[in-house]
Amino acid sequence: MSAAASAAGRTNRPVSVASFAQAHNVRRDDEHNEVEMLMPVVAEVFGAIGITKDDVDFICSGSSDYLIGGPFSFVTALDAVGVWPPKPESHVEMDGAWALYEAWVLLQEGEIDAALVYCFGRSSPGNLNEILALQLDPYYVAPLWPDPVSLAALQARALIDAGKATEEDFAAIASRSRRDALSNPNAQVANDTPAQTLLEDEYVVSPLRRHALPPITDGVAAIVLAAGDKARRWSKSPAWITGFDHRIETHSLGARDLTSSSSTAMAAQRAGLSDGPVDIAEIHAPFAHQEIILVEALGLDDTVAINPSGGALAANPIMSAGLIRIGEAASRISSGQARRAVAHATSGPCLQQNLVCVLEGE
Repeated sequence: MSAAASAAGRTNRPVSVASFAQAHNVRRDDEHNEVEMLMPVVAEVFGAIGITKDDVDFICSGSSDYLIGGPFSFVTALDAVGVWPPKPESHVEMDGAWALYEAWVLLQEGEIDAALVYCFGRSSPGNLNEILALQLDPYYVAPLWPDPVSLAALQARALIDAGKATEEDFAAIASRSRRDALSNPNAQVANDTPAQTLLEDEYVVSPLRRHALPPITDGVAAIVLAAGDKARRWSKSPAWITGFDHRIETHSLGARDLTSSSSTAMAAQRAGLSDGPVDIAEIHAPFAHQEIILVEALGLDDTVAINPSGGALAANPIMSAGLIRIGEAASRISSGQARRAVAHATSGPCLQQNLVCVLEGE
């Protein structure tokens, strides 16, 4: 990586989110495989700016074979784009937000001028409790097979015990997220249920009730990145990426403070988030209490609109939800609803890995 691309996560070469598309998020899609889910989204992300595969120089995807239940699923997924004529291609076994980061680095290097990034995740076919336990510390934690909800409940309990939040706060976040999702045609869970009503839900794992958990979601998304003249030619109002960084916490859950996210704070600092005010924040908080932790880590105040799309509580396609946060933030800049925005993605248990992307309009 060059000094230009690595220096504090700031963008030296102007790069924009030229186009964004996503599928309607659903609880279960038994009618389509991953290629069939991706094909209309790839067609939409190209068609929205009047280009084809021939106009991009690089393709990068994000997914996980553990979700799909088969090896090298990303190779098969290329059929959604078209394998001939061939294009330079890469894949990350992560959320598509990290695939976007890889493409952004190449754009910063000047090796390419445009890239297609797509991601796909079907959470419904397998047992998420067993699948996600495989990412844990293989010596001390994974043999216990703790499910992701139980680990998140430990984090939520620590937050309550530290006096930083209450169960009422979790319900208020879930209620607001579902209400905001009513204006999102791609949301999976959208309604206007008051927080007090949500508090009547049964506990899944105390102190987390059903409303504080992410829905199980099948979904895909795609973004076209463009640099310089292509960015302005393909979009009348580009959403420029002005800062980009990602960090990771220690693998040991017992060795870090679960009530804070130092990696998010560091990524935000290196991406230049504090260089100016932001209008909206699309935060990848799969569990309601994690929004409280991330808002603090990002240093956001009450003037910032948090997850106007509904966020991950409205739809949480694993391996796609993070890229969707960036796409949603960029869409609001391009539509004139925001001048500066921050998007966040996470992966791993209890906010282990975190990515921050800062976007601005012209």
